[in-house]
Amino acid sequence: MKNKVNISKTTDIIKVLLVENDKSKISEFTSALDQSNYHISQVSTSGMSLLREVNAFEPDMIIIDIESPDRDMLDSLNRISKSAPKPVVMFSDREDTDLINALVKSGVTAYVAGEVNPSRVKSILDTAIARFTEYQQLKKELEVTKQKLTNHRVVEQAKLWLMKTKNHSEEQAYQSIRKMAMDNSQKIEDVAKNILSLASMLEMSS
Repeated sequence: MKNKVNISKTTDIIKVLLVENDKSKISEFTSALDQSNYHISQVSTSGMSLLREVNAFEPDMIIIDIESPDRDMLDSLNRISKSAPKPVVMFSDREDTDLINALVKSGVTAYVAGEVNPSRVKSILDTAIARFTEYQQLKKELEVTKQKLTNHRVVEQAKLWLMKTKNHSEEQAYQSIRKMAMDNSQKIEDVAKNILSLASMLEMSS
């Protein structure tokens, strides 16, 4: 599954998968989005596998308008959120805090309770996309930060091992790792991992 459209660009056509059981509401959504860049490319019902529909049609966004999502739908949303996240907006008459929390944890971007004026649908979707984009950016930045911290920790451990076994100073240990990285066209953290693997092997054999 992959998102082919850059949904941060408001001029892009955004393919929407609509999950709706009521034919009259399907028409309402279609009319509400008729003059927008949101295109309802596929309509599904609550009885169909959401994950299968997403795999088949690769929408950029999902709109769900049903009262009670079942366990299969929650599971599908959770798997979609992990493998190919995309904005998900749910409309419902229920104001159930537990349900809302479960849906948000499963990847729902926005939960809209109660009757909604059709003229507001586009702005709700726009807001959901803005929130989704911001969240994904923050998530990416967090992952990068975590990786940098992990890499730094690995390099520090490798330096300590060289300082202990080779009687290097901290600067000599770092320069040794750096030289190995340059000589082998590798990243410093990869060389550090190799050093720690070697250290582990030597420790096991001793």
